[in-house]
Amino acid sequence: MNDAPSPAVPRPVLDVWCELQCPDCHTALADLRALRERYGDRLEIRLRHFPLEKHKHAYAAAQAAEEAIEQGQGWPYVEAVLGRTAELAKQGEKLLVKVAGELGLDAEELDTALIDGRHLLIVDADQAEGKAIGVTGTPTYVIGGERLDGGKSQEGLRARIEEIADRLLAAAG
Repeated sequence: MNDAPSPAVPRPVLDVWCELQCPDCHTALADLRALRERYGDRLEIRLRHFPLEKHKHAYAAAQAAEEAIEQGQGWPYVEAVLGRTAELAKQGEKLLVKVAGELGLDAEELDTALIDGRHLLIVDADQAEGKAIGVTGTPTYVIGGERLDGGKSQEGLRARIEEIADRLLAAAG
């Protein structure tokens, strides 16, 4: 009998190309919550940044999200900012720091991260990768090698993501 631990089965990954000032990403929040609730740890949902030029504060928001991830509150921060896209458009970085404080993050450190640009490379790399695979708007989802564009319409996207995730999970055994 072999008592060695079995190797971990890689879990499916859903890359979510998102922009935190995007109204369509705000709408997609309900789907992301439902997917996290349904799959828990069986599906890795990764935030990928794709700030759009038309949204003045999107690039700063992406950097702030990375700092929130570093402080262990990535998804709560992303959800809080996405829930306030209209405020972000008006308040910009002030809102990003305010949300950090509301969540109990080190708001001063988040502000410093925005100033020193420590997360620029991550945001730039995500955006470059997104462009390379054909992302043109947000939200865009990639799972199992399939790209699903939620920027035009989100109707049926969650069902399609669930279908692919279920197939990948079944194949993983």
